[in-house]
Amino acid sequence: MKFSRIDLLTLLISLFILNGCKNQDPIGLGVTSNNQINGSFVATSPITIETLREDSVATSGLTKTPFGYLNDPLIGTTQVDLATDLNLPGQSSYTLPAGTVTIDSARLILTYANGFYGDSLSSVFGVNVYQLNELYRHDTTYFSNRKFSYSKLIGQSRSDEPIHGSTHDSVKINRIIKGSPDTMYKVPRKMRIPIDPNFVNNYLFTLSTTTLGNNTLFQNNVKGLYITINKSKSSGLGGIFMISADTLQVYYKAVNGNTIDTNSVSLPIASNAAIIKHTYTPAINSIIGDTSASSSRNFYLQGPAGLKIKISFPHLLENLRNSLTKKDSDILINRAELVINPVAGSYTNPFTPLPKLTMYTLDIAGRPIRLQDASSSDPRAQGVATFGGNLIYNPQYGTSNYHFIITAYLQDLLYGKSVDYGTFIAPVDNTNSTSVDIGETPQVAARTIAVGTDKSSAYQIKLNIIYTKILKPIN
Repeated sequence: MKFSRIDLLTLLISLFILNGCKNQDPIGLGVTSNNQINGSFVATSPITIETLREDSVATSGLTKTPFGYLNDPLIGTTQVDLATDLNLPGQSSYTLPAGTVTIDSARLILTYANGFYGDSLSSVFGVNVYQLNELYRHDTTYFSNRKFSYSKLIGQSRSDEPIHGSTHDSVKINRIIKGSPDTMYKVPRKMRIPIDPNFVNNYLFTLSTTTLGNNTLFQNNVKGLYITINKSKSSGLGGIFMISADTLQVYYKAVNGNTIDTNSVSLPIASNAAIIKHTYTPAINSIIGDTSASSSRNFYLQGPAGLKIKISFPHLLENLRNSLTKKDSDILINRAELVINPVAGSYTNPFTPLPKLTMYTLDIAGRPIRLQDASSSDPRAQGVATFGGNLIYNPQYGTSNYHFIITAYLQDLLYGKSVDYGTFIAPVDNTNSTSVDIGETPQVAARTIAVGTDKSSAYQIKLNIIYTKILKPIN
């Protein structure tokens, strides 16, 4: 069997041949001085940024709902209350237990979802629960600026059962087992708020069989709950929780002749809505909607449904075309990357920056749509990961920043194939990795303070463009 090998002489001959090639940078075959294609790079192109309030956003029917109170010394306060329905067990009907019923305790239980933002170590939260004066309706979409009428206090958190932001811890509770001794077992931490037994007795155990036989009649009678942070019984900077499920758990004792047993019943909450109120500092209020802001001013992005920015690139396309020396030439954008840098020192614990941002534009009717680079229907889009928006840590420089690839978007603006009716960057939940979310969202509570177009800052916002001058096609 014969073996072939490349010896040293063969390698040297190959190097001499490759070294003889000339003008390797231009792209294409048969390159001349008239048709060669060279790339040019432009960094920190003109950018205009305007910090805006988010519009009101639908908050009912969410998979996770914000709730809490946060005092951010750099931005202001955020308060998020909850309005909820209340249902019969199984949302159908309920048969009263036989005998005389005595309520041992009742707890409103709020299940945590991922996404707590704020001081999880030292803050303590006081929570009040009220009965609604108006019916919480399932056939209505509630928005973040909705106001509900409530008056009767039916529950309060207790100082001996403090509520903290450590949502991933576990606790031990007493499990009531019918016909057997109660036992202690470990469960994930949840928010448990004591409810007045008289409320449960009046709206469950003393109701008629007709009302208890129909969930709609029961809802019309009880109306719903309103849950809010009691700031006078809270301490620390606070925080915003994310709630995924709710229930009113009732523990009772039934005495039927000589039989005494303990049991429990769950009144589920099938729907809730968040009422969001942001109160900004005078410094933040002074720049919201201010189009005359100086170029050195920072900009702000905040959830839930708090602040976003409107971004535009005035004179960018004109400047690119003005760089052309021949009227028979045009520009092809090879790559356009927007880089956003959080302000150094603005994201110390517990105020970490938003884990993800989104960028979108508006159509002619003012509806949010995806940029060409983020749209699955555009063949130039390179996927969700390439489009960007995630906060990326750079260990070499010890900095974090966001990147967006907007090549197709700018190319269409350059050729007049699309019109900028408004382009925005806003907070977005980072759990969706299969598509680009657009529009307002109440399901993220973090904030980012970012450097604007201050040329004296090494961390100013940048639009980096690599483009090529090309010959216009001959008609």
